[in-house]
Parts: sequence; C-alpha cells; structure tokens
Amino acid sequence: MYRKVAFSLLAAAAAVSASDVTQLKTDTFDEFIASNDLVLAEFFAPWCGHCKALAPEYEEAATTLKEKNIQLVKVDCTEESELCQTYGVEGYPTLKVFRGKENISPYSGQRKANAITSYMIKQSLPAVSEVTKESLDDFKSTDKVVLVAYLDAADKESSEVFTKTAEKLRDSYPFGSSSDAELAEAEGVKAPAIVLYKTFDEGKSTFTEKFDAEAIEKFAKTASTPLVGEVGPETYSGYMSAGIPLAYIFAETPEERKELAETLKPLAEEYRGKINFATIDAKQFGAHAGNLNLPTDKFPSFAIQETVKNQKFPFDIEKKIELASVKSFVDDFAAGKVEPSIKSEPIPETQEGPVTVVVAKSYNDIVLDDEKDVLIEFYAPWCGHCKALAPKYDDLASLYAKSEFKDKVVIAKVDATTNDVPDEIQGFPTIKLYPAGAKTEPVTYSGSRTVEDLIKFVKENGKYKAEVEEKAVEETPVAPAASESTSSEAAKETTHDEL
Repeated sequence: MYRKVAFSLLAAAAAVSASDVTQLKTDTFDEFIASNDLVLAEFFAPWCGHCKALAPEYEEAATTLKEKNIQLVKVDCTEESELCQTYGVEGYPTLKVFRGKENISPYSGQRKANAITSYMIKQSLPAVSEVTKESLDDFKSTDKVVLVAYLDAADKESSEVFTKTAEKLRDSYPFGSSSDAELAEAEGVKAPAIVLYKTFDEGKSTFTEKFDAEAIEKFAKTASTPLVGEVGPETYSGYMSAGIPLAYIFAETPEERKELAETLKPLAEEYRGKINFATIDAKQFGAHAGNLNLPTDKFPSFAIQETVKNQKFPFDIEKKIELASVKSFVDDFAAGKVEPSIKSEPIPETQEGPVTVVVAKSYNDIVLDDEKDVLIEFYAPWCGHCKALAPKYDDLASLYAKSEFKDKVVIAKVDATTNDVPDEIQGFPTIKLYPAGAKTEPVTYSGSRTVEDLIKFVKENGKYKAEVEEKAVEETPVAPAASESTSSEAAKETTHDEL
C-alpha cells in the first residue's frame, strides 16, 4: 500500500513539473536559438505578478505549438541578468520572437494561450502562402480570419501590392494566393480579387477594387471585425486601436446580449467600417460602464466611445434599447450633434504641494499649454506603484519649482479614475511628457521610476532640455518599470479603461 501511494505521489509530482516551455540560461540560450527556426522567448522575474498570470497561458500555448515545431522558452532575469540586459529587457514579462540571433522582433499579441498560438502560427508562415485547390480548406482553418488573393499569373503589379500588404499585416492575418482561374471561379470571384474567409458572420467578404495597399488594409480591418462582436480581454485592445468609435451594448446574460445584438444588427451593418458595435458582459465587466459615464448597477445600457479622442457618449439610461431610439442617437452622434460626456473633479481653487493637480476640466489649459513642457502622471488612488512613486515625484516637482525652469516645466498628475482624459491609458502609473510646441506628439516614459531617470527623460525629450540637480540622497533601488492595472481593490473601484 505504501509503495502504491509513494508511486502515485511521484507520478503526480512528475506531471506537475513536466513542461513544454524550455527554461534557458546564459550558457544554453545561444545554442537553442541557433538550432530552432522560430522561438518565442519570455524574459521574466519570479516575483512579477503579470508573469505569474501569463504562466498557465504560456504553458498551454507551448503544448499546442510543440506539434508545429514552434518552441516557447523562458529566461529568469533574476538569475540571468546579463543575458536579459543584452536583449534590452526593461520590464517583466518581456516577450520576443527569435528567428536566429540576428532576426529578433517584439511579440505584440495578447497574453492568452489562443492568441499566442495564433500569433506564432502566423509568424511560422511565409508572408504569402501558395494556395491550391487541395490546400485551400486547410489554409482556411489556420486562423479565424485568412485572406486569399486570386491573381492572374501575369499580373505582377497586383501580386507585388498584395505581398507588400501581407508583409505589413502578417502579425494579424495569414495571407495566401492562387493563380488557378478555376479555383477562383469556384470561390465566386474573377482575378484579381481577394476573399477574406472568416469563422463568423457571413463567412467571407470579397475585395474586387483596384489593388492598392491602403485600400486592402482598410478592407481587411473592416471585414475581419465581427458585425456585432464582443468586448473582452482578448478583443479590447483591437477595438481601441481600430481608429473608429466603438458602440458598447452592456447586458448581464448571454441571451440578452444575443437578443440586443440582433436588434441592433441593421444599425451595425449601416455603420460598418465607421463605428464598431460590440456586446459586453455586464456581470463580469459592469465596472467598465463607469468609464463611459454610465451607471455601474443598471443594465442593459448603451454608449459610444470615440476611441481616438477617448470621448464618451452615453445613451440615456432611462430609454429602452430598441432600434429606432438607438438609431436616432447614433445618427446624431455621426452627424456631430451629440456633446461628449465629461467626468471631472472640481478644478482646485489652489494648488497645494509641488505637483500640479490636473482634472478633466483643466486638462487642456495645463497639459496642452504650448509654451510649457508638461510631465504628467496618470494614476489611480488604489495603485501600489503610484503610492511608491509619490514621494519621488514630489521631489522631482520641487526640484523644477526651485530651478530656472520653474515657468517652463510643469510636473503634474491626474487621477484617471475620476477624470476623463483624452489619452488611452494601459496601466497605472502611466507617465507622459507633452513637449512645448509638440503637444500632439507626447512621449511615454518606460524607464525606472527614479528621480534621476525622470530628470534625464525630461531633459532628453522636452523642448527646453531642462536639467536640474538631484539632491544627494541615496535612492532605494527599484525594479524596472511595470504597470499596475489590476488588484483586488481595483476590481471594485477602478474606472480605468482596461479590460
């Protein structure tokens, strides 16, 4: 009996320790990278919360991708600090795609198993894959969205335009091409044409205009977005970066979300490519309604977010969500007849302390003052990293306030949970510099949060090249910059635009 129990415990331990993610060290890294055509490497620290959240997703993706000979590895930067410095690791986790030691690119996908798998499969394919009658069905199944160009073999111009577009968008979609006229006819098109195959909505969309890179890219983005999609952790950043407004449909049950999606489908069709429509789980993400200046305890509800300017347009919570009333609201929004809703704390009567307090109603006057370099911290009251930064940030502001640059450099902060700001903030704290004379080109800070490094950042990126001398006080070492975007407290209190 004892032997059986011991054996079972050993087997269980072995199962737990088994991993398809290879952990590399300095003396094994180069050889492994050189002997594998495609590798995704995670540079991590054991204490990093974001790394711990990524770990099970990374393991699942590694198991799936192992069958396709795509390797996932990890490097502990607390043990291999020099190796991590060699590859420019400044925060954790950092993920990079390796095609040998000379061809390295940052991983830009989501940190979920299916997203990692999809991204790396696309990386393993050529920019444009040759598609035949026999391979078309398999190619369609490589991802939720694929694009296939049907071209005449002699049409070099269209082929070059398509290849150029594929190289630019290869992280987003698999691209294929065929010069088989019979296959094109079977797919309902005539060369030159592009068919975007998708696992949702009508199943495919067709592009038959003149081949132009910009037009193809616009077609791909529009046709690959579900008519009425769903906002969640895996889709949120895509909607935010789409460059067009997003209309949210909040509802608490799958049945209600499906019903409202069907109700507003004609409106989504009418505004396709101009406004994205998506449902959102109000039970799981109801707090996000507060970001759109909607109640967080009354559903269903509807709002439009102008994603580029981060403006919010909530639909009257007292009105029923039905096609006629929502269409009237959306039509007025599209015509510029709806004023954005602005959430703001009162403008401070006096500024207390060295850091200038900004609220939504004073944002333009202070941050966009074209005569001044403005360094601003977007923070949340519950954010631990923000609290740790506060005394250093006060010291920084005091140094500039007492310097020759006191009228040229402003050190400011804004509570991004109680004030609408035009910037899309991905985590707390976020620090940006708005240089005088270049307010449309803010620079985001990504270094260590020390007074010395912040002074250097302002000097290098501001118009006035302002440099002040730090007090000769020994700084407490800090970890590389990392954004804090979630916490148990945040789940209840945050009104940050992040899912």
